[in-house]
Parts: sequence; structure tokens; C-alpha cells
Amino acid sequence: MGFKRRGPRRVKTNWTQIPRENENWEAYYKAQGLIPESEFPAFKAAFQRDLPLTFRITGTRQHALDVRQMLEQKYLPNLKGIEWEGEVVEEPKPIPFYPDNLGWQVSVGKQVIRKNPPFAHFQRFLVVETAVGNVSRQEAVSMIPPLLLDVKPHHTVLDTCASPGSKTVQIIEALHQEGDQPTGFVVANDADYKRSHMLTHQIKRLNSANVIVVNHDAQQFPRIKLADNKVLKFDRILCDVPCSGDATMRKNLNVWKEWTVGNGLGLHQLQLNIAVRAVQMLKPGGKLVYSTCSLNPIEDEAVLAQILRQFPEMYLLDVSDQLPNLIRSPGVSHWKVQAKDKSWQELNESGMNRSFFPPSEEEAQRFNLDRAIRVNPHQQDTGGFFIAVLTKKGCEPTNEPANKRQKLDTPDVPESTTAAVAEIPTGDGSEPAENKSTKLPRDAVDEPFHFLDPNHPEVESCWKFYDINDKFRRDTLVVRNQTGEPVRSIYYVAPSVRPVIELNVGKVKFIHSGIKMFTHQKNEGECRWRVQSEGIEMLYRFVGPKRVVKSDNLEILRYLSEQAYPRFNDVKERDEGLYDQVTKLSEGCCFFEVGGVVYPLWRGRASINTMVSKENTEELLLRLFNVDRGTKSHDKPKNQAENAPTTAVDDTKVISEEASFEEPKAE
Repeated sequence: MGFKRRGPRRVKTNWTQIPRENENWEAYYKAQGLIPESEFPAFKAAFQRDLPLTFRITGTRQHALDVRQMLEQKYLPNLKGIEWEGEVVEEPKPIPFYPDNLGWQVSVGKQVIRKNPPFAHFQRFLVVETAVGNVSRQEAVSMIPPLLLDVKPHHTVLDTCASPGSKTVQIIEALHQEGDQPTGFVVANDADYKRSHMLTHQIKRLNSANVIVVNHDAQQFPRIKLADNKVLKFDRILCDVPCSGDATMRKNLNVWKEWTVGNGLGLHQLQLNIAVRAVQMLKPGGKLVYSTCSLNPIEDEAVLAQILRQFPEMYLLDVSDQLPNLIRSPGVSHWKVQAKDKSWQELNESGMNRSFFPPSEEEAQRFNLDRAIRVNPHQQDTGGFFIAVLTKKGCEPTNEPANKRQKLDTPDVPESTTAAVAEIPTGDGSEPAENKSTKLPRDAVDEPFHFLDPNHPEVESCWKFYDINDKFRRDTLVVRNQTGEPVRSIYYVAPSVRPVIELNVGKVKFIHSGIKMFTHQKNEGECRWRVQSEGIEMLYRFVGPKRVVKSDNLEILRYLSEQAYPRFNDVKERDEGLYDQVTKLSEGCCFFEVGGVVYPLWRGRASINTMVSKENTEELLLRLFNVDRGTKSHDKPKNQAENAPTTAVDDTKVISEEASFEEPKAE
């Protein structure tokens, strides 16, 4: 049987070879007059250049200042005055508007990074620090909305369209700016099930017990019940809504060939619906940040104008005194509306949505749309962005049913001006999602939450073995399985999070919350649970000296990081004090403090081992000892195998942290 001839094979086009031209885009934005005519060539040329690499040093991590100091003292001096192909390469520099020099920009090509040794070492530093959460790769303009949201530790915060999570991570950092036990919490939502799991994977690096990840359509976000029949209202809400992404052309080259006026028209109603629902959930006096990675007024000021028209209690805040080093342009009150057929439309003559059109003169005076922020790429070598900060006057909140979305006083969009929303990828405003299927991360869990009885025998066992005092609350320990019994892992959630989960089972689609505190072990010791690194810093302040060992010898930390399961005699040769402490303990996990940091340490029958992940081991060796050798060897002599703890997951030996940090699919 023969095969059908498929014809000539399709020629593959290199992504970077996509022409950075679009006549329709250029004509549209010239007609809008958003950019002065004299600046338009620079505006367009900026979009045609590649976007610089930018990253943040996580502001609330324990080693944040150490990481910045290492960057400034160890790496930056080697990146000055480097020449490549006859030209001096620009060295990394701080992002002007990001506080405390914790945001950085690198404007060099991939060839330089790959082939120049100092830049290659610098890249390795970024990779290692990113893996452990000390550094977050993020576009510069994407950092602006969370900064203007002004999150405090006591705030309840909603991120309506959170995935992939760069802004969510920034919000969580702000929540923890004064320590690891804030009274507020963050609800991170995404409408796509798989992307909500990817969001979870991203935020787990922060080890925050004050985060809840949920999976809902932000247009119809459910009411969250609290005690005494109250409904949760939020102090801060971020609406980084799905958008056409036409301000991301510097890194998302497909926008050049795919841009049409219909994209913005088709997304306008979705953006408006999300913003309307956010207004309904905002506390009086709270702040709502609306942002897009589009410069199209239909997706930006037009949405704001309709919100201000529909909700008189809302108004725009003047944030011109914030982020003083950010070069910005004001929002506009006048723009043109173009239909899909490229014809320019007038209000009341086209049958198009009223909300597409600019406000009246009287409305423009009230709305103060110039208080919004437009970031243009040629102003500070960034991508484009739109940000607005709104607040609600101090009126009584309404308890409207969440499942009844408020209708907007606008007619349906005519077919000629509508783009298919489903065809436009959604995502973080500065990080548009790709048009491809998203795989679930291996640690995705879909089991129900069950809070443990504080007096449960397994909880009592942990408290007794690790000498945990009663100041650490045990009524917020949770497991995720069908039985409600601790089988594999025990998680801890912040006290403020418990009622949100407990009172909304079956109504809210919870994806993730809590940090893993204990993991079950199959060993013959006194306690069948070992402490996880995610929760060890929080727990350490509440334990007595019973299971604590200490050392001032950083070389023993290096030795334990490079060598798996050294025998007691080998430890004694290098640190007799640590040997004396460890050998007095019974078999099981303990707290190992060295260099001001605490690590989980396994005390076996004849050997010890730090239970630290591969990523954290790599970071530790590179930061403290300038050793870049990946991770410690996992090859143990056969006579040491009996000393390794075994997990309840698959009864295999655990040599490094939490079996590579991967949770089982169910517990």
C-alpha cells in the first residue's frame, strides 16, 4: 500500500528572523497620537531591538543582601571594560526605579554570555541563585505594578490573573517584608488549571505559609466566606489582565506578524469584566492596580473610564511621587476607535461598545485619566506597560452574589470588531503565555485539605521528639489526602489562612496552600517524621536544645555538602565538637546550626547527612566556597546504606533533600 504524497516540506523559519515591521500597527499608533511625532522613530526603533535581561534579588530572603554584595564585589568588577568584536560591552547596571539596587539589567548578547568567561560565570551565578529563589528573572516593567500596590504584612491580597507568577512572587515578598509570620495572606488565582499548578511550582520557592492558590475564572470569582457570615474583602487587588501584549514586541516577536486592531477590541470586555469583579471585592480604602502589557487605549484607559463611570466610589490615585526614577508618560483622555475593517468609528454612529470610546469632556475632568502611567520602550530601554492605581471611597461594601456578574451598560461588540478571546494567549502581563500546551509539574497535588487535630498522636510525637514549645500553633497543620490522616507529609498554613480553606470547601477550587513541615520516614527511631527544609527556619525558633547541634566550623559545612553520609569517625577528624553532639542523639532528624543558618541533619546509626536539595547545595558551595561543582555525590558505600532514612512514598533511600523536592501526587 502506497503512502500519500504530502507535497513539499514546509520551510522552517527562525523565530529571530521574523520581520519587525507591521504597517497596520504603525498606522494605528501614529493615528492615536500617544507618542509625539518627533519621538515616534525612536519609539519604533526601541521595539525593534531585543529586550535587555533583567532580574530581581529577592528582597525578603535571608541572604538577599549577601547575594547583592556578592554580585557587586565578586562578579561586577570582572565585567567592566570587556571588549567583544572591537566594542566595549556594557556592564550590568541597577534598574533605576527599583528600590535598594535589588533590580538589575544586563544588555549583552547571548554570544557574549556564552563565550566570554566572566559573563559565563556571571550567568552561572544567576542560574544557581534563581534555582533557590534568591533571584527572580523578571522584566523590568513587570516589577512596577506590585511596587505600586504597596502591600503591607497585614493585608489580604488578591492576584486575579497570577500565572506564571513573577508579580505574585513580588507580592509575597512584600507581605513578608517584616518577617516570616505576617498576619495577612495572598490569594493567587488563575483561570487555567494547568497554569495554576505552574504558578504553585513557582511560588513554592518562597516557603510562605500565607499563600493560597486557586483556580477560577476571574470574571466570576467566588465569594469567600469567613466566620460570622462575613465575606472576604481584599485590601489590595492586582488585575494584571490578559491582553494583546502589543507592548511585548521586543521579546515576543510573533506580535509583529500577528497584531491586528481586533485583538484589543476582542479582549476589552474580558478585561472590563475582571476589573468589575475586582472592584466588587475591594475593601473601602483599599487599592486596586490595573495593568496590561499593551499600549492600546482600548485595553487601558477605556477600561478605566468605564470602571469610573460605573462605580462612582472609585477614583484614580496620583502616584507621580512614587518610583521617582521611573520615566513615564501620563494616561490619555482622548483616543480613536478603529473597527476591524480599519475604518475609524464615532460614538453613537457605529453600534460599537460605549466603553470603547473616550469619556466626555465632563467625565474627563472627573476621571483624571492622566494619573495612569504609560511606560514606553524608548524612554528607559524597557518593554511597554500600562499601570493605574485605583482606590475605593469609604462606603459600606455590598455583599453581592459572586455568581451574578454585574452587567455592563454596553451593547455587544459587533462581529466585525471582535477578536476571538480564546485564540489570544493569556498570562502575566509582562510574560505572555505561549500558544502550546502546558504540562503539569510533577509535584501537582489535587487532594482535599484536612486539618489535623492538635492532639493527634503523630502531631504529639513530633512535638515531643523535636521539643517544640506551645508557642508554635499546631492547630493549622494540614494533610492532603482522602482519609485526613497523616500518611506522607504534614503541611503548615498561617492561622489567617485556615478559615479561608475550612469554610469554603467545595465552593473554592483550592490548588495549593502551606509549606511542607514534616515528611514521614520508615525508620526504627523514636519519631517517624523528619523536618523539611521549607519549614525549618520558622520551626527553629520554637524548639528546645534537645535535637539541636551547632558548629562554628564552616569547613564542616563544606565537607557535608560535598560528601554524602560520612561516617562518624570521618566527622570526628574534621569537627570533634559536632561529633560529640551528634553521637549523643538518638537516630533521626535534628537541627544543624552553622554560620548563622540552620539545616536539617539526619543522624543515622553510623553516619550523618545534611538533608539539603541539590539546588541549595549548589548555591551554598558557590556562594560560601566559590565551588561550582553541581551537587555532592550521591554514591554511598554499601556499608552506609543502612543509615539512610527511607520515605513512605516508595521505600527508596533518601540521600538529598526531600527526594529532589518532589512531592507525591497524593498523600
